[in-house]
Amino acid sequence: MPVYSHPPEDGYEGVYLHNHLDDVARRASEIVPDEATTSDDESLQQVVETLAYVHDFGKATTFFQEYLRHGTEPEHKPCRYHAPIGSFGGYYALDAQGFETETCLAGFVAVAKHHGQLPDVTQYIYNRAYNSENSSGGAQTNDEQLQAAIAMQLNDIEEHVSELAADIFDDATDSDGSWDGFRHSYKDLLDEIAGAVATESGTTINRESLSESCYGLALEIWGSLVLADKTSAASRSEETDSDSTYEAKQPSFQVLDEYVAELEASSPADSDGSRTERLNHYRSRARSAVVENAKEFAEAGGGVATLTLPTGMGKTLSGLSAAQTVRDELDGERVVYALPFTSIIDQVVDEVEDIYEADTFGRLLSAHHHLSETKIVDDDIDADDADKNDDVAGMLAESWRAGLTVTTFVQLFESLAGPANKQSMKIPALRNSVVILDEPQSLPLDWWKLVPRLVAILTEQYGATVIAMTATQPQLFDEATERGEDVTELVNDPDVYFEATERVQYELDESTERYIETQETPKSYADAGIELLTAVDSGGSTLAVCNTIDSARALFDELTDNADLLPSVGDIYADELSKVETTADINPKTLASRVEERSDRSVLHLSTRLRPVDRLKLIETAKELTDDGHGLITVSTQLIEAGVDISFDRVYRDLAPIDSIVQAAGRCNRSFEREQGRVIVWWLDVPEEQQKTPAEAVYNRGATLLPVAAETLDAVREEDEPLSETAVARTAVREYYKTLHTDKNVGKQEYAEYVDDVRGDKLGELSLIDQRNAVDIIICRTVAEREQVEQVREAWNLYEFDRVRRLMDELKETRVSIPIYHGESDKRDKLGQLNPVHSDTDVLCLDVRKHGLSEYFDENTGFVIPDSTAERRIL
Repeated sequence: MPVYSHPPEDGYEGVYLHNHLDDVARRASEIVPDEATTSDDESLQQVVETLAYVHDFGKATTFFQEYLRHGTEPEHKPCRYHAPIGSFGGYYALDAQGFETETCLAGFVAVAKHHGQLPDVTQYIYNRAYNSENSSGGAQTNDEQLQAAIAMQLNDIEEHVSELAADIFDDATDSDGSWDGFRHSYKDLLDEIAGAVATESGTTINRESLSESCYGLALEIWGSLVLADKTSAASRSEETDSDSTYEAKQPSFQVLDEYVAELEASSPADSDGSRTERLNHYRSRARSAVVENAKEFAEAGGGVATLTLPTGMGKTLSGLSAAQTVRDELDGERVVYALPFTSIIDQVVDEVEDIYEADTFGRLLSAHHHLSETKIVDDDIDADDADKNDDVAGMLAESWRAGLTVTTFVQLFESLAGPANKQSMKIPALRNSVVILDEPQSLPLDWWKLVPRLVAILTEQYGATVIAMTATQPQLFDEATERGEDVTELVNDPDVYFEATERVQYELDESTERYIETQETPKSYADAGIELLTAVDSGGSTLAVCNTIDSARALFDELTDNADLLPSVGDIYADELSKVETTADINPKTLASRVEERSDRSVLHLSTRLRPVDRLKLIETAKELTDDGHGLITVSTQLIEAGVDISFDRVYRDLAPIDSIVQAAGRCNRSFEREQGRVIVWWLDVPEEQQKTPAEAVYNRGATLLPVAAETLDAVREEDEPLSETAVARTAVREYYKTLHTDKNVGKQEYAEYVDDVRGDKLGELSLIDQRNAVDIIICRTVAEREQVEQVREAWNLYEFDRVRRLMDELKETRVSIPIYHGESDKRDKLGQLNPVHSDTDVLCLDVRKHGLSEYFDENTGFVIPDSTAERRIL
């Protein structure tokens, strides 16, 4: 009787177990570079190949084969499980070849969890191997039942497929071990494995038994095995071109260099010329220095570098140039460009697509975040085969096999800190890679001790290079410097660039002065509205950045309720949207013209309550308006601060930490449209139905950041004088972060200790995103979107679940996420009036044109919770 790893189904032939194991081993050798080693200088490739040969070994039992073919459960259910026996086989096969005990233990866990997540590794190993002999005669523990099941599986395999088992263990151990050797040593392995992580008494675990490098080792072995196994299973173990399956196409530094050269040739640069010419001069000078320093940095072995430049100095192109220089010098294969927010990924991707004339579906470039469609499709795959290979194409892109992946901090760091099974597939791509961290100060404070620890795994264990790039370096890697490790600054004397390119002056509003002195009497929204209207009446564009959605709405309402002839961009956008079938039909240039026809000034609201697809269109329209010199007032939450390439003549920022103030200032006078832009820091009042000012509500939770920010601003200013850009962006930033690190000691030390203690379980509980209960809602505003939702429902009713998944992915840009805080049962009840998209999802759907549902949506501020739910609403 044939022994399958995957049975015949859905028009596919079955996959024989031995063929699958061979295929996974072959794939492992492609995924893990030849030169990759463990911390003990062992061949990592050999480790993962060995485990690949035995990871599904337990499927050879008649128990599993009966379950596979007929769904028949054995009398002793654990006999059907295949990973536990494979984990012991993995330990044995590695040990037989002479690998270090810690490597064998990491392999043990990788096989045991190749369908799961990393556990508390020390405790898990001990529990799985410890056996008290059950001398009391009491009930067996779950782990002891598994041990008994493995003994039964060994006998079953010996009785029915001993030749297959012998072949597998010959392959796995390169004939240094054998099936008989494994079978007869199983009882001894239990004592050996449990003893390796136990105290001297043998009755409890010893946390010191595993080294600080064990987490990184287990993570990489596990991720490599999972990637090889999943892509093999998805392709049904079919033979592929072994040189190209996981291969990247590298973006060429020469192409990038030529692109920059063309930009510079079309933009005069002169250190003594106009402001724009001086800016171009310093951009070119900075990039040249960064490339030269990156080359020297790589020649010295790489590691961690910082790239510190003010906004408007071309950090993106300089960062990509540095990363590709390091990649080429160190023979790396991939660059990973990580950003804090999905809202700015498209901007970077668009620029890279222009440079390389490529899209995000090839081996050169991928965009990976929760809203993206992510896949790698080879040019030589025809349309019929492309659908069949969707799973593999998605896996390859989501495991970052492209030459350049643009992604988020969430995807990067949550894949390093206790990742889910699918997330682990990214880990192999990080070996010998160059990782750009763009705006690392945006990382949550609680992670500020964990991130350097994870970066150390990247640089010290995976041979990666990390470049932290921002105008406001948060000193994340100071501890590395204290340990004697070099952190290289790629910019020669950053102060030169801040001083030479000062674009703004900072001013403290009287409300901020009051906060510094007494922390009393914030600025009312009525006064703030009057000031914004006065500013735009004097000419130019104005941005007001608020700390919360409620605050942004309150300020927007103040402007629209009390200003005559102030058209809303959102209203005009909604009018245009009603005339087209899809949002893609909206042209930002045309929309900007419509706005300008109404008045010489207008107002725009931006927040995460707007659909991502609408935000993008509105930001593009705002860029058109500001470029035209239109009197636009934009009221936004912080989503506009980092990386959005738009420039205002004046910026108002609600009181916040220094780095956030500097980031907001980056949206002011970006290309020296004026001699000097103005950044005003005010302290806005409490919105209706709230208890604290937005600044205090957001920034005084946990570590109280506002007093530190206020004291720092007070310390660097001269009385009655505006603050210079250098004083804030350099002096104040350094002092602010120094205080956070020394006095506030920000960052949770226990997070870093989870890595040292190999606590995959604890790391898996962490998230970069505030873990609130939230409800996702698809908002339909166009004919095409309503049709897509109907297609989802139709596909669900026809049990076409792959089609459902694809259609739901396509609708991601129409989703908003509404947090539900503790005690907000009324909000949950109101959201309950909306129906789910289909019967097996928590994602709700709102069609804004349906009767009784329009009150859930405002064309300017997006999704709203209605005041009353008296009327029953049916979707």
